[in-house]
Amino acid sequence: MSIVKIENVRVLDPVAQSDQVKSIYLAHGKMLEATADVIANVAESIDGQGKWLMPTMVDLCARMREPGQQQHGTLKSEGRAARENGILHVFTPPDSKPIVQDNGALVHGLVEKAMLDGGIYLQVIGAQTQGLNGKQPSNMAGLKKGGCNAVSNANAAFENDDVVIRTLEYAAGLGLTVVFYAEEPEIAKDGCVHEGFIASRQGLPSIPVLAETVAIAKYLLMIEVTGVRAHFGLLSCGASVELIKAAKAKGLAVTCDVAMQQLHLTEQLIDGFNSLAHVRPPLRSEQDKQALRQGLKSGVIDAICTHHEPLSASAKLAPFAETESGITAFDSYVALGLQLIREGLFEPLEWVEKVTLIPAQLAQMQQRWEQEAGWVLIDPELNWQLTKDSILSHGKNTPLINQQLQGKVLRTFVATV
Repeated sequence: MSIVKIENVRVLDPVAQSDQVKSIYLAHGKMLEATADVIANVAESIDGQGKWLMPTMVDLCARMREPGQQQHGTLKSEGRAARENGILHVFTPPDSKPIVQDNGALVHGLVEKAMLDGGIYLQVIGAQTQGLNGKQPSNMAGLKKGGCNAVSNANAAFENDDVVIRTLEYAAGLGLTVVFYAEEPEIAKDGCVHEGFIASRQGLPSIPVLAETVAIAKYLLMIEVTGVRAHFGLLSCGASVELIKAAKAKGLAVTCDVAMQQLHLTEQLIDGFNSLAHVRPPLRSEQDKQALRQGLKSGVIDAICTHHEPLSASAKLAPFAETESGITAFDSYVALGLQLIREGLFEPLEWVEKVTLIPAQLAQMQQRWEQEAGWVLIDPELNWQLTKDSILSHGKNTPLINQQLQGKVLRTFVATV
């Protein structure tokens, strides 16, 4: 057993609610008691002065691009990028091309491949309707047997509201969580950016806040009637926070998350038709950004996710509205989280909870996460540049390219897989 000693490191443990500087011993990603035998068998010592140690992270939304879109990324490339950036458990929406997430047996195979190729624990969100066609409920019982504990229709539209209600009733009966990425198709239409001055000046079709809030309001009414457990992913506007706050106050079994990019970036980045800032839901106003931050601080928004969407260079080369939406996010995730701490939004342990323990609890896998999680060594003061060479993901599509960031994962300690 190879034992690593890290001396004088700040250990941030959300399970124990502990934040203290101490020396620790690790073997296969697990902390050991400092027995005489352990001390005698230390194979490596690391000076942890000024460094932080936290559990491996749980990401509630990332697209790995496999199967079917290997030109953008693979389970091997994106798994490595996640793991090396401290993310060990990754949830992926059910909209791969082709769609395999409506078949429990294929889901199981995808999970095994993610561990074999990328060294991560992939958690597949099952398809809510067959092939995401929005017409017939999927075989949710089979998906549950295949390992899915949640279903979603991703960004695909439902044929009508009756289909939504039937799928919610089906999921409720099986104890599955339904994940919504709320957007009303008739309002969003062919939009690609936030509705505002910049969109108007550039002549780009827009997605108003109303597209998100109308969908959330409608789904909340259905959730109340069916009693299903629901999660709203990727909130993008302040009005959505208010709707979720009211639903929670009412006692509905509702949770939500926000992408890290929405806490930092705004519509200003689309100026000049910068397609690297093309993402869905779109980057919104400064007011929305601040409202999302406060919603996260207050606990209305439960967790932070990466919303990692790697894309090949060619996917961003067309005119803005014709480019593919998405931002690669694994490599900047920790630095942006540390920025929230430096700006005074969180204490370090609060941020750690939002990216580790709380998402594990939302996914009803806290016990499993505690068993499988390793530890992540971070230098919170390290200054570095996010370049195409430094990005581990196959996708280099980020509006933060070539920017100086502060804080980086130095090493991820996990069991050998």
